[in-house]
Amino acid sequence: MISNFGVKTAIPAIPVKYVLYARKSTEQDEKQALSIESQVKEMLQIAEREGLNIVDIRREAHSAKDSGQRTVFNEILKDIERDRYSGILVWHPDRLSRCAGDLGSLVDLMDQKKLIQIRTYGQTFTNNPSEKFLLMILCSQAKLENDNKSINVKRGLKTRVEMGLWPAPAPTGYLKEKRIDRKCECYIDPDRGHVIKQMFEKVAYEKWSGRKVYHWLKFDLNFKTAGGYKNLSLGNVYRILESPFYYGVFEYPLKSGNWYKGKHEALITKELYDQVQGQMNSQFARSENKEFAFTKLITCGLCGSGVTPDEKFKKQKNGNVHRHVYYGCNKSKDRKCAGGYINETELLKQFELLIDKIDINEIGIKEIIKEEVERFKKFQRVLTGKTTRVTVEDVDIRNYMKYLLREGKDVEKRELLSNLRSKILLKNKLLSLQNISPK
Repeated sequence: MISNFGVKTAIPAIPVKYVLYARKSTEQDEKQALSIESQVKEMLQIAEREGLNIVDIRREAHSAKDSGQRTVFNEILKDIERDRYSGILVWHPDRLSRCAGDLGSLVDLMDQKKLIQIRTYGQTFTNNPSEKFLLMILCSQAKLENDNKSINVKRGLKTRVEMGLWPAPAPTGYLKEKRIDRKCECYIDPDRGHVIKQMFEKVAYEKWSGRKVYHWLKFDLNFKTAGGYKNLSLGNVYRILESPFYYGVFEYPLKSGNWYKGKHEALITKELYDQVQGQMNSQFARSENKEFAFTKLITCGLCGSGVTPDEKFKKQKNGNVHRHVYYGCNKSKDRKCAGGYINETELLKQFELLIDKIDINEIGIKEIIKEEVERFKKFQRVLTGKTTRVTVEDVDIRNYMKYLLREGKDVEKRELLSNLRSKILLKNKLLSLQNISPK
């Protein structure tokens, strides 16, 4: 057998069992590379022509530039260690590795005489110093191309943002220019731009919340993203309202502190943007500082949306102010849901009536009770120097639950109800339980 440098090498005495490995990279510079099935077809023809023993065919669509990230390739290495294969048939060395880590793994297997041969379309590599050196050169050249491409891409992006061009798909409300003389520039979407501007105005001037904007877009306007594929999610709504791109500037990369003046036309003014941020921050501050007993525990029995709390303050003639908490459907699934609202005081009364019907998660409840009993024993010992024998079995679980609902802290009530096996529904201001089928 003639090696790549013209040096005669011995033909392996042990029959080589090959795995055919075909990989298609997701990298842009390899769009013209042979597809996976084309690689398989060509390599099978070589195997038939040269009488190679192919025991397995493995396919993978993953970049080879990151070490240890290819699942199929890693499985092949393990199979070689287990002596399932002793050779690899592949289209080109860069299909195997574009990083030092994976290349080192292949060479190590050659040194251990577990990997006898690597065959490509025009070359053969064995455990020969010259052939291993050539293999490393070819794979290192592929890595050099990757590294240079990364540098060139970063340089190109930096040049683009310095020109005021947004280096990503156009945000909702804008479109990307297709003209060659205005390549990569963003312009206002004539069908959606005015709606995005109204979003900012409604939050700033009408004090709308992000959720109200979301309902307006989805149910009143049936607003779709470019291409008409889907509605904006609530998260998308907040991201738009927080993006400075719409008043003409952007940060790139995100959280880098590098700000650029955009070449695109602004949809809103800086003053309107600041007003929106102030309004949103005040809304978040109000919601984050509040603690409610039954947050995220109840489901609307009419439409399946979540039931959320809201508080109201009523001032009496004598100057006293009373706080009232109401729970009602957030209407995330049906804006026209007529679930109504119920006072937290009435809700507590209904919970107490339901306690006797609730299927208790005994283990979870007992753990809570055990902690309470231990705390009681410690308190009694410190106060009197004596301990009365009290165990978990002495506690009436259902009465304990009722006590916590009446006297416990909000966090204790939430923890207690999270142990229920039944789903809690609120329908027409009445609580009910729905058994959850075990999976």
